[in-house]
Amino acid sequence: MRWSGWLFAAVILALGLVGMGAHWRAQAAPGGAVPAPAYNPPDAAASETAVLSGGCFWGMQGVFEHVRGVTHVYAGYTGGAADTATYPLVSTGTTGHAESVRISFDPKIISYGKILQIYFSVAADPTELDYQGPDSGTQYRSEIWVAGPVQAKIAADYIAQLTKARVFGAPIVVQVAPRMAFYHAEDYHQDFLVRHPDYPYIVINDIPKVQNLAREFPKTYRATPVLVFPGD
Repeated sequence: MRWSGWLFAAVILALGLVGMGAHWRAQAAPGGAVPAPAYNPPDAAASETAVLSGGCFWGMQGVFEHVRGVTHVYAGYTGGAADTATYPLVSTGTTGHAESVRISFDPKIISYGKILQIYFSVAADPTELDYQGPDSGTQYRSEIWVAGPVQAKIAADYIAQLTKARVFGAPIVVQVAPRMAFYHAEDYHQDFLVRHPDYPYIVINDIPKVQNLAREFPKTYRATPVLVFPGD
């Protein structure tokens, strides 16, 4: 269940614990760096897509909307059937869906490997199984949904690389699975971080991720996000 209690948020903020949702970064390699994928072949395509699950899609979307070279990021659902791809049903944890983002990007500007590096570095905790921060259930699992053998190899090799290097203080539990149909989430979920930057859940769990993106990937970060609904 997504927590949003204002009173509890005030207590957390007063204690100075904002950003504790990104605690796993302190468990990473010396200097806090998550290395880039060793296998990251060039891609001559005009556009590519990545579909990633890693907890609440508000934060995932908010991070990748601030990535240079990304052209669209949609919050949505993947892993289940079309008739169960609604927020009330997905939230039960019984549909097979995971809250996910579909990222369209220009591979001449940013590679699929760099997208995954950002995912493992600041967007999600790869050591949490069926939960992320305050959210629990299979709908919050971490999964990389690959399209074709190249994406599959990049993702699998990268997980093996990070595991061998013991980058994290606990085992990586991210799964790699073939791409399934992606269903857009309801409009009120789109661009949620940008439209509601003062919402307690966003302040505590997701704004720190965007700040970490700016700090750790300054050449990739862009201050003006690409939005689903740019006119809002």
